[in-house]
Amino acid sequence: MNVAIYGKTFDPEHLEYFRLLTSKLEELGCRLKVWEPFYQFIREVQAVTPSMETFSSHDELKGNTDFLFSVGGDGTMLGSISLVRDSGIPVAGINLGRMGFLSSIPKTEIIAAISDIVKGRYSLEKRSLIELKSPVNVFSDMNFALNEVSILKKDTSSMIVIRVSVNGNYLHSYWADGIIIATPTGSTAYSLSCNGPILTPDSNNFVITPIAPHNLTIRPIVIPDNSVISLSLEGRNRQALICLDSRSADIDPDTEITVAKAGFDVNLVQRVNDNFFSTIRSKLNWGVDIRN
Repeated sequence: MNVAIYGKTFDPEHLEYFRLLTSKLEELGCRLKVWEPFYQFIREVQAVTPSMETFSSHDELKGNTDFLFSVGGDGTMLGSISLVRDSGIPVAGINLGRMGFLSSIPKTEIIAAISDIVKGRYSLEKRSLIELKSPVNVFSDMNFALNEVSILKKDTSSMIVIRVSVNGNYLHSYWADGIIIATPTGSTAYSLSCNGPILTPDSNNFVITPIAPHNLTIRPIVIPDNSVISLSLEGRNRQALICLDSRSADIDPDTEITVAKAGFDVNLVQRVNDNFFSTIRSKLNWGVDIRN
């Protein structure tokens, strides 16, 4: 089995989990390759580092990689999508962070999780992405996001006005700090913190969520994910950012922005006893009585 490992920086105290991961995979006969910048970080924090094969782009993974392990938190998991892209490579997230909605394997269960994956005791959960259709040159070939597309104000003291249409039909001009168009995966991220609803991964929807809207009667709205959403800036203050997950760029005030569902999904690994509902119960503490 060919396995790629992706990560960023983390606290040196977590180094033992990287060692645990790699040693177990090698013990099971897996061939490993590590994201080059991550490997250089490991070399800096570890006195003795075994020589490992590395990779530096998504082109080196497509067609010859069976799994990718993302080592870190949910932000690291989002970064791994830029390497997997449309290859179909399953992604398993090992959580060294806090919440871990996407990186669902606890660091204390690395050995058990690897054994399950190698023995085929897992399922693949397809997650849809959202794509920036226009303007196409803002993020080059990385014009897609797993969580959300968001438009945010740049001036900290002024709202922006964002005109939104769905399939050519005018929806609303939002006076707000910004707006989020989230996938089902992103519905438990930024959108949720702005009072957006939770969508199940197979719901085939997007949710449009305003950020601190001026009119308190405005609420998030769920639309089919086969919709084409058009956005533009109105009013005097038209300085804003467009963001795809954690990547951002300035918007030309006269730019017409169009987003739609991407033409491919990503495969997230789910262990046999894990599912979306068990994840939100545990991560959001559903049913926990704070009186006890």
